[in-house]
Amino acid sequence: MTTAHTVHDVPLDAGLLSPVRAGTAAEAATHDTACLQAMLDAESALARAQARLGTVPTQAARAITDAARAEQFDVQELAGRSRAAANPVVALVQLLAEAVREKDPEAAHYVHQGSTSQDVLDTALMLVSARTTEIILGDLERVATGLAGLALRYRDAPMAARTLGQHAVPTTFGLKAAGWLQAVLDAEQALTGVLETGLCVQLGGAAGTMAGYLEYARIHGEGEAAGGADYAQRLTTAFAAELGLAEPLVPWHTVRTPLAGLAAALALTTSALGTFAADVQLLSRTETAEVTEPAADGRGASSAMPHKRNPALAALIRSSAYQVPGLVSALTHASVTDDERPAGAWHAEWQPLRECLRLVGGAAHTGAELAEGLTVHTDRMRANLELTGGLVVSERLAAVLSPELGRAPAKTLVSRASAQAASSGRHLADVLAEAPELSGKHSIESLHKLCDPAEYTGVAGSLVDRVLDRFHRSRRCGTA
Repeated sequence: MTTAHTVHDVPLDAGLLSPVRAGTAAEAATHDTACLQAMLDAESALARAQARLGTVPTQAARAITDAARAEQFDVQELAGRSRAAANPVVALVQLLAEAVREKDPEAAHYVHQGSTSQDVLDTALMLVSARTTEIILGDLERVATGLAGLALRYRDAPMAARTLGQHAVPTTFGLKAAGWLQAVLDAEQALTGVLETGLCVQLGGAAGTMAGYLEYARIHGEGEAAGGADYAQRLTTAFAAELGLAEPLVPWHTVRTPLAGLAAALALTTSALGTFAADVQLLSRTETAEVTEPAADGRGASSAMPHKRNPALAALIRSSAYQVPGLVSALTHASVTDDERPAGAWHAEWQPLRECLRLVGGAAHTGAELAEGLTVHTDRMRANLELTGGLVVSERLAAVLSPELGRAPAKTLVSRASAQAASSGRHLADVLAEAPELSGKHSIESLHKLCDPAEYTGVAGSLVDRVLDRFHRSRRCGTA
C-alpha cells in the first residue's frame, strides 16, 4: 500500500539510487544546502566587494554577510517558490532581504545591488564546482599514489595482455598499473588547470553590460572614471578575490566556456577511473582471478548467492563512468545559446553539472579505496600465461625465425604450428621442434626458452619508469 505525500513531505535526495556518491564529501559539497550556501556566499561577497569600493556601506555588507547562512532558510520552501521565476535566485533575494531587514532595515536596500539572477547562480555553481573539485583532486591524489605503488611493486611481473578479449602478447602488471596511473595524472592535470584558471565569477548585470552595477556606483559617487570601465574592472576583481575564483575577461552569460571546460575535465576523469575499474572487474573474474578487491563487511555480497564476492567498488566506479558522458553531452548541448540569456538552455545546465560533480566525486573516492587495497595474484597471472602453451609469444617466434627462413615463410610456419598446437593441446615449442624447416637449427630447449613469456615483455619496465618519473615530478612540482 502506498501513501500519498505532499511536496513538503518529500525528503531530500540521499543517494538511494546513486550509491557511488552516497555519504561522500563530494555529495556534501553539492547537496541543496551547499548550493544554497554558495548562492548566499555570492550575494554576501558582492556586497563586500561593493563595500571595498565605497558603493555599499561597510555596516550593510556586514549585515548581509551575517544573514547569508543557509541554515536560516527552508530549502524546500525556496525550491517551491523557485518555480515562479524559473530559478531560485529571485525568491532567495526576497528572503535574504527580509532576513537582513529584521536586523538592519537600511542594509536590506543593498542586497543584490545592480545584480541579476544569472550572476548569482553562475557564480554559485562555480563555487560549488571549485569546492567539489578540490575534494576530487584530494581523492585522485590517493588514487595516483596507490597506483604508483602497484606499478613499482609489480614493474616486472608478467601477465597476459588481452586484445579484443583474447590473449595477445605478454605484458607486465606494472605496465597495466602505469597505464591507469598515466590516465589519472592526465585527469589531475586537467582538473587542476580548470580549478586554477577556469572557474570564474559571473558579473554582468541584466544583459552582460554591467550597467546596473555602474548606475548604483554613480549614485554613490563612483564609477565615473574611464566611462565606468575602471569601476567595473575593480568590482569584478574584488568580487573574484572575495570568493577565491578566477576573474573573467568579460561576462560569460552566453559564452559557456568555463562550464564546458569543467565538464570536459570531469569526463576525462571518469574515463580514467572507469578504465581502471573495468580492468579490475575483468581481472577479478572467477576464471581469471588475477586481482581481488579489498574486502569489507558486506561488500560484494549477493542477495541470492552466499558464495559470491562481487567487485562492488569497480561496479560503483563504472556506474559513474557510464553516466557522466551523457550528462556532459547535455551540458554541451546547453552551451549553444541565443540572445543575451537563453530560455531553457541556461536552466538545463544546473542539474547535469551537479550530477557530474557528484558522480565524479563518488568515483574518485571509491577509486582511492580500490587503488590502495587491490590485491594482485602474480601466481595466477603466470598460470594464465601458460594456458595457451606458448601461443602468447608466437609473434616473437615469427620474428626470431625470419632471418633463417624469410619473413613470409617464418610467419606461415608459426601460423601452421600455432593452429596445430591449439587443436592438439600440445605446447607450441614441441610442435615447432618437429617442423622440417627447423631441423638442425633449434633444439627443443631453445624453442621452449623462446616461448618463455617473461622474456618477451619488451620495454615494459622502462615505460613504467617513465610514468613513475612523471608521478614523482608532479608531486615535487605540485602539478601532474
